[in-house]
Amino acid sequence: MNNTTLRTRKLTGIVASTKMSKTVSVRVEHIKKLVKLQRFVKRHRKFLAHDELGVHEGDLVQIQETRPVSRHKRWKVVKIISSIHKSGESENA
Repeated sequence: MNNTTLRTRKLTGIVASTKMSKTVSVRVEHIKKLVKLQRFVKRHRKFLAHDELGVHEGDLVQIQETRPVSRHKRWKVVKIISSIHKSGESENA
């Protein structure tokens, strides 16, 4: 076997939903150029990602492409870039 590194895609997005167990929905935005109209438009896509870090809705996270975990999950949360929740804060307060 050779020692080549496997390059995987990494995307940054905002957590849109955490209603599933160990699964989060991450909204990734990108800007597309419309050549005919000479302007830019924002587009977005939602990815289901495996979550072992315990992220909350609204957190900015980095996701990485991985092997299929389930039918729709092919991404995992690698790191939390910025969180809106404090570590000692309770959910109901």
